[in-house]
Amino acid sequence: MVRWRSGLRRSLAVSALCLVGGALVALPTGASGASNAELVVDYSCTGGIALGGSVVNLRTKVSIPTTLTVGEPLNIGWALNYKNGTPARFGSPGYFGPGGKVFVTGNVQLSGSWVGELQPKGFVEQPGKLQPGKILKLPEGISDSAHLAQAGTVNVSPRKLFVDFMPPAGEVMVNNDDPQVSYHGAGDWYELDDEPLSIGDYGRDLHRTDKVNSFATFTFTGTGIEYIARRSTEAGQVGFKIDNQDATPSSIDASKNPDGTPTNAAHQGGLTLWRFNGLKYGEHTIKVTNLEAGKFAQVDAFRVITKELANPPADYRATCTLVSAPVSVNVTISEPGGSSSPSPSISETPDPSFTPTITPTVTPTVTPTATPTPTPSSNGNQNGNQDGGTNSTTRSTTTSTPKPTLTVTATVTPTRPTPTAPQVIITPSGGAQTGEAPQGGSGLGLLGAGTAMVTGSALGGVVLMRRRAAHARGQRDS
Repeated sequence: MVRWRSGLRRSLAVSALCLVGGALVALPTGASGASNAELVVDYSCTGGIALGGSVVNLRTKVSIPTTLTVGEPLNIGWALNYKNGTPARFGSPGYFGPGGKVFVTGNVQLSGSWVGELQPKGFVEQPGKLQPGKILKLPEGISDSAHLAQAGTVNVSPRKLFVDFMPPAGEVMVNNDDPQVSYHGAGDWYELDDEPLSIGDYGRDLHRTDKVNSFATFTFTGTGIEYIARRSTEAGQVGFKIDNQDATPSSIDASKNPDGTPTNAAHQGGLTLWRFNGLKYGEHTIKVTNLEAGKFAQVDAFRVITKELANPPADYRATCTLVSAPVSVNVTISEPGGSSSPSPSISETPDPSFTPTITPTVTPTVTPTATPTPTPSSNGNQNGNQDGGTNSTTRSTTTSTPKPTLTVTATVTPTRPTPTAPQVIITPSGGAQTGEAPQGGSGLGLLGAGTAMVTGSALGGVVLMRRRAAHARGQRDS
């Protein structure tokens, strides 16, 4: 009995190990993402909206896939940031209303099986109004893609970046005390602050002078400009030049109404007294001059106008070049189901859709250990008694309990052919995907099938142990 129990424990232990092993094989691995190379690339940018002729340094991360299948897109992406520790930034080139945009365009050269160029692009709209020098935000990223129709190897090389600024269409007000407004002769001009709200001055202040030929200048960027000032009986003739050229009209009389009649207003502020439109977009300078002695020339504000543009101005473009040596990545393009992916190994990752049918069959075979043997008596003749006496023969038979032999037959019937397409996921360090992810939950089916096989084996072991015990008892009884 002790040996029977010990054998049963060994049989169940082996069965349990087989069950655990079956579970480890049957459970499929999860899908992995496509392999990507992540390159940290630094750029040095100059010109255009790089403030004050400074060098703006960028730190970017370029993402390039390294393995693709024919028909999949080759996506190239840049993540953009100013480089920490360097103060220089891109800045607004002028006064603009809300809606200005910064565009970034990349350049990627492709060679090898496919020759061409990609231009990843992206933009971001600037929040709120802009004034000269205000730091501009960069788009978080830019991207572009191409579809490759044949297998092979493509060499991808990131090159230059270009940063552009698109001014918004609209207008923006610039007050008379803005640093961009300059007054010729500090003693010739004086400022009035906290003027009564009823007058209507923009910002409730203005600059004025009564000195003849005294002037103020304002440099702006746009396609038009308006002069804001007071109309009053104390004002006089004011002259205008744009970029040192007489404007049209070249002067106005701030003491008269638009129809030429003298004004009765003592102080009427916040009025557009003069405007000039149709300028080519860019930087311009307006000059306002007092033309009449004893009369005031006044500056309340300027309204800068920008019409809608078809493209970002070329003067704003900054060019960014690689700081380090050029870098490149090889991209392998393979046919669908091609040899570039490893063939599946059933011993490592079985086909999840394969479901075996297991039929255990127990066939006992009885083999006797002894055969009957005749034994003659002491007074008998094996040939018979010639005198007609009784011929007495005694037969003795020894019967033993047969020893069963357990035979287990497992019939495995596949429900579908062995797969021909790769179904093994191999994900080395770096995330490369070299196969297709197994689909579905058929791992549980394999686990159940393995359990059935193990259960049959365990039951067979129990039968064998019990028969051996019965045989042992029979020998003791005899």
